[in-house]
Amino acid sequence: MIKNDLFLRALKGETVDRPPVWMMRQAGRYLPEFQEIKKKYDFFTRCRTPELASEITVQPIRRYGMDAAILFSDILVVPQAMNVEVQMKPDFGPYLPNPIRTQNDVDRVVVPDVKVELDYVYQAIKATKEKLNDEIPLIGFAGSPWTILCYMVQGQGSKNFDKAKELCFTKPVAAHQLLQKITDTTIAYLKAKVAAGVNAVQVFDSWGGMLSPVDYQEFSWQYIQQIINALKEEAPVIAFGKGCWFALNEMSKSGAAALGVDWTCSARNARYLSGGNITLQGNFDPSRLLSPPAEIKKMVHQMINDFGKDKYIVNLGHGILPNIPLENAKAFVDAVKEYKVN
Repeated sequence: MIKNDLFLRALKGETVDRPPVWMMRQAGRYLPEFQEIKKKYDFFTRCRTPELASEITVQPIRRYGMDAAILFSDILVVPQAMNVEVQMKPDFGPYLPNPIRTQNDVDRVVVPDVKVELDYVYQAIKATKEKLNDEIPLIGFAGSPWTILCYMVQGQGSKNFDKAKELCFTKPVAAHQLLQKITDTTIAYLKAKVAAGVNAVQVFDSWGGMLSPVDYQEFSWQYIQQIINALKEEAPVIAFGKGCWFALNEMSKSGAAALGVDWTCSARNARYLSGGNITLQGNFDPSRLLSPPAEIKKMVHQMINDFGKDKYIVNLGHGILPNIPLENAKAFVDAVKEYKVN
């Protein structure tokens, strides 16, 4: 039994004394103890070495005591397993030297045996579970098929993912084949994560907001829905679509346990658009963690009041930034722990 099950109870919609808190990208760049590991090992070595990944996962828990841990990994381990080369270039980000642009390219992408190709992730989960010792739940994650396609086709990060959209709009058959391959791989990958011990999973649709509402349904949401359908009986699923407020109503009927909300959508609108019955997660602007700690605490309390303490998980509206002062991250977590209903 997990001693602090506040996060899991919030996912079930149970009444709680205060909402749980964790932060997207909490395991990573803003922590000096992470920077020490980073000096010694390159990015994918950190992901692929269970001892390192598990250590990085628990670092923020030791420091701040969040109510959930999220496994240190990367969404791009999935394309790597699918026979697509991915490099992580310092001061640049992900770089895929052979982007997928044609039907022939799509044909070369494989649906792998995830138990073999991604075994290091499951070993990291087991190592992390030992370190956590059932104190708090562990979250596993994957990128949405659309978001993975964006990187596979663009070959790098982008402000508009124009090449990814071009493939979808000029070669829709190839695009849907690629999306289905990613979906099938992701379902197998997340199921194996649950079997290895994660207590919940989150699907990150980081680039969903790049699509119009109509295109979102065709090229993103229907594939996320397949993932939710395949996983929801095995573990709670959180769906997070950055910039996808327009889809909250449909998402709320998907069988997901919770929906992530970014900082551009108010608590009131998020509750209204999602029908008011599903657990929501978010939506503090990550840049607002640059505000003075006293102000952060005040804003967090206001955010909880706006969302309501039940069916709510306190989080950022996207990943924590590398330049956030340690005491400011602490103020964010402490504000939730100190929260009392007025």
